[in-house]
Amino acid sequence: MEQYKYETLLLFSPELNVENRKEIQDTLTGIIVRDGGQILEVDEWGMRDLAYPVKKATRGFYTRLEYSLAPEFVAELERNIRIADGIFKFLTVKLADSDQE
Repeated sequence: MEQYKYETLLLFSPELNVENRKEIQDTLTGIIVRDGGQILEVDEWGMRDLAYPVKKATRGFYTRLEYSLAPEFVAELERNIRIADGIFKFLTVKLADSDQE
């Protein structure tokens, strides 16, 4: 099964505490590993001001996940992100292979 590199940027509610964010993050990384993927990097950008209010919040906590995963499992991961309480927005992009650069 061929895997590709992906990056998902998550915007968490500023009202979530560290434990709740960590729990959601662990759930998502667990789904990636369960589906045969590999976590390459977890980068917490921290609390930042938003360009416009999202669900009446003007700040949010950003986390970036970089991972490799088979394409057929990305939709399942995104479904779990959508139903997770405390995630305002997310964006998943497929990264270019470094061999092709």
